[in-house]
Amino acid sequence: MDESTLMRIAKAIADPTRFAILKAIASREEISCGQLAELFPIAQATVSHHLNVLMNAGLVEMRKQGQHHYFRLQRKAVRLFGEWLLRSLAAEAPDTQATSAHVSRENIPSEGG
Repeated sequence: MDESTLMRIAKAIADPTRFAILKAIASREEISCGQLAELFPIAQATVSHHLNVLMNAGLVEMRKQGQHHYFRLQRKAVRLFGEWLLRSLAAEAPDTQATSAHVSRENIPSEGG
């Protein structure tokens, strides 16, 4: 994953509404744009805009079925971004090895919850 992709992801998740949409997608196997619009007090066109930003960042993928568009989380992209972020922050820490070990053992939730 190159740095421009990583920055695009960071920018995509910096928006609170977009991050909430991403969390809603992550909590399901997949979800339609219409279902997402029902969850948020914004227009479906606005939801579509946020979904496009998330897709361009590589965080979600879309599947089209008839007139409906279904979205699912790209878990590998999220994992790679998280790993990059931890490495980047640990590299700035005074004791990189101790910080990295502490973060990896205690602060990262397991994938199951």
